[in-house]
Amino acid sequence: MENNEFEKGKVFSFAKSISYADKAVVSKHILKKETGNISLFSFDKGEGLSEHTTPFDALVLIVDGKANIIINGANNILESGDSIIMPANIPHALKAVEKFKMVLTMLKSK
Repeated sequence: MENNEFEKGKVFSFAKSISYADKAVVSKHILKKETGNISLFSFDKGEGLSEHTTPFDALVLIVDGKANIIINGANNILESGDSIIMPANIPHALKAVEKFKMVLTMLKSK
């Protein structure tokens, strides 16, 4: 992995590329660029990210498990295969309903 990124030109599986850790959130960079990032996360049951905002839109793809993605106070329960876009500058948080893995794609606007 160059710059902690996944190796280019090699097949990989999101679900198999990250493990769960007890009472923890684990993350890996898939690609990290000036224009945005793609990251892979795993959350143990009950773990999450507290409410925050970011200056760019972010696409969440649930790879495994079940999560509550809270956007501007509204709960959104997502399961494996589901996606949602968290809009820029809107408060959002994540909570593991059960342990889950997700791909986060953040795109910066010019």
